[in-house]
Amino acid sequence: MIYNCIKVVKMEKPIIVQKHSMKMEMKPGTYFWCACGKSQKQPFCDGSHKGSEFRPVKVVIDKPERIKWCLCKQSRNGAFCDNTHRKL
Repeated sequence: MIYNCIKVVKMEKPIIVQKHSMKMEMKPGTYFWCACGKSQKQPFCDGSHKGSEFRPVKVVIDKPERIKWCLCKQSRNGAFCDNTHRKL
């Protein structure tokens, strides 16, 4: 008898911080968005992802602007809200 074995890799899922975005007036600079949802400094990384498969997302802002940061961690637009939270 022959068996086909498939190795199943369980992917970690990010923690949903909130089911709405966080709007912030941002100054030019480099920021690191929390992708795991564990940071106590949302929407930014505080290193809480260490030991997981998550990495922060680098965001460079060139000019002052209002940003809608994703807090559900499900956006198809990375760090930026695309209103996916409305479907959760």
